[in-house]
Amino acid sequence: MMIKLSESVAVITGATSGIGKATAKAFHVRQIRMILHGRNEEKLKQIAEETESPCVLGDITDPHIPVKLLQAAKEHFNRCDIVVNNAGGIAVGPIGTIDIDKVCQMVRVNVEAAYRVIYTFAKHFKGTDAGHIINISSVMGTKVRETAGAYSGTKFAIEALSEALRIELSKTNVEITCIEPGLVKTELHREWASLPSESMDIPNPLRPEDIARMVLYVLEQNDNVRIPKLMILPKDHMI
Repeated sequence: MMIKLSESVAVITGATSGIGKATAKAFHVRQIRMILHGRNEEKLKQIAEETESPCVLGDITDPHIPVKLLQAAKEHFNRCDIVVNNAGGIAVGPIGTIDIDKVCQMVRVNVEAAYRVIYTFAKHFKGTDAGHIINISSVMGTKVRETAGAYSGTKFAIEALSEALRIELSKTNVEITCIEPGLVKTELHREWASLPSESMDIPNPLRPEDIARMVLYVLEQNDNVRIPKLMILPKDHMI
């Protein structure tokens, strides 16, 4: 039986900015109870206060964080129904100048840590025969372009695991969805010399709130409906 959103409990990783923060705010409006995660203590406390939500501070690459998040949901609300696997980073660049250390750190966040979150909650949801894993992937998890192959590879990894788990869980009440945004205006590109909205000529990129609405759209479907993948692109994004 489908759980009403207002009766559900969600965990959101990377909830201090961008898509994670927008999703937390959208969930709060819909009365979804939450456990929020982030590594910036000041920002995490702010969004936690705004949404009246308990929080777990820590670097997502800490292997203990996924279990702590699940335990927090059980301790505060005695259940967990949704995880929004959102924490992530990006490192791109041409062969001659790309920072390999930053690439490897990105892999730890986007793949290793994301896999830990996915498997931790998949095991729990399979045990309760209910739950929805929402992975914030990217259009770059379906395509590649020069200088961004490593980033695409991390998102391809999430897409591959999600599809395998969808098949494995297809006879259960556990759902898994990849949200695949095109360019979104977030802090992800804050250190770039030229913002992609300028270099890629996309004057009106998606907003985090656009993606949060799509997350809710996926969660609002009837319990016989599955949405394995949902791609959202801004106007002018020629990819």
